[in-house]
Amino acid sequence: MTYNPMYVRELQWIEPVTAMRRLGHRSHLTFLDSAARHELLGRYSYVTCDPFSTYRVANGQASWNGLTLEADPWKVLRTLLAKYPQEHRPDLPPFQGGAAGYLAYDMNRTLERLSAPAIVGLGLPQSILHFYDVVISFDHRDNKCWIVSTGWPEHDRVRRSERARRRADEFAAFLDRPMAPQNGCASKAGAWSSNFSRKGYIAAVQSVIDLILAGDVFQTNIAQSFSTRLPTSFDPLAFYCQLRSSNPAPFAALLRWGKLTIASSSPERFLKLNEQQVETRPIKGTIARSPDFNEDHRCAAVLLASEKDHAENTMIVDLLRNDLSRVCTAHSVEVPALCNLESYASVHHLVSIVTGELAGGEDAVSLLRACFPGGSITGAPKVRSMEIITEIERIAREVYCGAIGFIGFNGHMDTSIAIRTVTIDGDLAVFHAGGGITALSEPEAEYEETLAKAKRIFDAFGSEPAGAF
Repeated sequence: MTYNPMYVRELQWIEPVTAMRRLGHRSHLTFLDSAARHELLGRYSYVTCDPFSTYRVANGQASWNGLTLEADPWKVLRTLLAKYPQEHRPDLPPFQGGAAGYLAYDMNRTLERLSAPAIVGLGLPQSILHFYDVVISFDHRDNKCWIVSTGWPEHDRVRRSERARRRADEFAAFLDRPMAPQNGCASKAGAWSSNFSRKGYIAAVQSVIDLILAGDVFQTNIAQSFSTRLPTSFDPLAFYCQLRSSNPAPFAALLRWGKLTIASSSPERFLKLNEQQVETRPIKGTIARSPDFNEDHRCAAVLLASEKDHAENTMIVDLLRNDLSRVCTAHSVEVPALCNLESYASVHHLVSIVTGELAGGEDAVSLLRACFPGGSITGAPKVRSMEIITEIERIAREVYCGAIGFIGFNGHMDTSIAIRTVTIDGDLAVFHAGGGITALSEPEAEYEETLAKAKRIFDAFGSEPAGAF
């Protein structure tokens, strides 16, 4: 049997959000939060902090703890993860130490020859992944939680075992601390602005429809970007708690890294890798919910019967089947669910499931590289759609429509598509909302769909967009 110095300590159950708040004072806090409970999608949550190293990509160049590495950033990431091999414990939640953070949508320029957007946005790195040696993991189905401590980056057997136990003790002490006082609310945001007026967004949608009718593209996702300045009293942790309450989602996340906060309430899985089994769950097709039960039921039925939304979803499923086929074994890519209805706080969605078996010699990084960015938030064909997105939106998407999640030292991975996601840099908050445009799209309805998707984020900020654009 291979020697495994990983140290595991089971804890008395506490809510993950409580653990997050107790670790809120630590550096580089990362909370991967299944805020919407679900047997398959929302079973696990993870809290971690105090990474031992950091991988970063800026302007296409990777760095490791600030040291520039002259190589392809995807190959660099694969090499770095391979330095810390970890056996998988099947009796524990899948994230048992590893890299966690984000890959921005703008990592697309490390994969394809694409022009940079005219407006840089916040100017964030294209990727930040912190390497965490300790994770507090939660199983919501069984109401169990553990401290999992790997002992990395020590390579000596004895020192690694000692570090694993010492670090587990440190995290246990963090959890015993009283929670820091938190504002009852996040403080209301100011007035919002958008990179599109209503008229401008409708015109942008029509321009995409014209490109589709001309045979240039089949479908393209177009988003508008909302931004506001925040008061000095704004509390990002309180805001995230409001967001997860107003818009619970199975792939929610909080990345609290100094003056940078990323707060996500994503309903969409990008890529999951469990042993060799791959799953992606594209969302295409959205309709706003109604507080009236009968009207809400009618809205769901309208979405399920929508020719436009079924065509949109099916196109992206075909794109993702092609992406997965690049790294999966022959004939293993399947579609076990097509256009299923899933309901969230403010919207109904159509969701499909695409699965496959990863081929020998491939791993989590090569899977990400083959599929990034997710087809559901680009369009088809993917490269031409990304060109159109840059031309029309003009502003960098950054974290929006990239991926948030973990790549474990044990080879397992789970990532979301970073939609319903807010980036707070200092006193500036930014988020996007968009949708897929097809030949059957109605421009005014597409604009209203963006507001339906944004509603719960505006609610969490305690502000209304009306009259701002």
